[in-house]
Amino acid sequence: MTKRLTEVARKAGVSEATVSRVLNGRDGVAEATRTAVLTALDVLGYERPSKLRGERARLVGLVLPELQNPIFPALAEVVTGSLAQRGFTPALCARTIGGVSEAAYVEMLLDHQVSGVIFAGGSYALAEASHEHYRRLTDRGLPVVLVNAGVDELGFPRVSTDDAVAVEQAYGHLRSLGHERIGLVLGPEDHVPSRRKLAAMGRVTGRSEGTDWVERSSFSMEGARVAATKLVDRGVTGIICASDVLALGAIRAVRRLGLSVPDDVSVVGYDDSVFMTCTDPPLTTVRQPIETMGQAAVDLLVTQIEGGGVLTDELLFEPELVVRGSTAPTPRR
Repeated sequence: MTKRLTEVARKAGVSEATVSRVLNGRDGVAEATRTAVLTALDVLGYERPSKLRGERARLVGLVLPELQNPIFPALAEVVTGSLAQRGFTPALCARTIGGVSEAAYVEMLLDHQVSGVIFAGGSYALAEASHEHYRRLTDRGLPVVLVNAGVDELGFPRVSTDDAVAVEQAYGHLRSLGHERIGLVLGPEDHVPSRRKLAAMGRVTGRSEGTDWVERSSFSMEGARVAATKLVDRGVTGIICASDVLALGAIRAVRRLGLSVPDDVSVVGYDDSVFMTCTDPPLTTVRQPIETMGQAAVDLLVTQIEGGGVLTDELLFEPELVVRGSTAPTPRR
């Protein structure tokens, strides 16, 4: 008990006596101080006294699929900073291979009486995945916001980049350089953002899905290398990828075939994550407006927490094509 008091007091920046007064429900503690103590208790993983468990902490969960892709730490930086400015304590939950699952993180966050949860790139983006843990949040009436496209039936507010516009921009750029054989490297078949990109490509090209210009991959460089190799073997000279990580895998594939980017094959990424100016060559990519989207996600969540209406419509944000050195005019053969 003494250790708990000491840790919570240090975390909240108050005395142990103040922590004791809060935990025992005594008067004479400012509301801001009381909130700081309860938040510190939640963040440190200590169980609240039974008489305080019915109150939600000013703690907000941010659940990410990984931290290796730079786009997710970038989003985390925006969201956690914005939450802190609004008086909330962010709890970052990042999944790892063989580690804690998204469903398990949801249970942990519910146990800690969080005020709400923001998800990015979760199971909601996979049409065939289990979505039962999201329904647990709905049953509890917990405010939730999803970042980027997901299945429609969950009914949560969504903040997304317009995938159709992203494909139109990338395709238009490659066509302006003279490329006619343009392929896609996408995520799994049930990945909703990839489905949207594929549908947009079909509209701008007038082609239906076929094996000659579409390859699917896990969101890894090695998976993208295999997928891009198949496209280049079929004569594709321009490749549009569903993420910057996939684009880096595609560049690796081209080089392993003894070819050059962009002299032989042009590659376009998606995200404009950090360090894409430092790759060789610097990556042409479609930039997601992460700062604007992160702020919007926090605004939507806080509005729900404070009792405002729930906007179930999807907010679509327009991406921006950033032209660098990985694209060039189609090679003459």
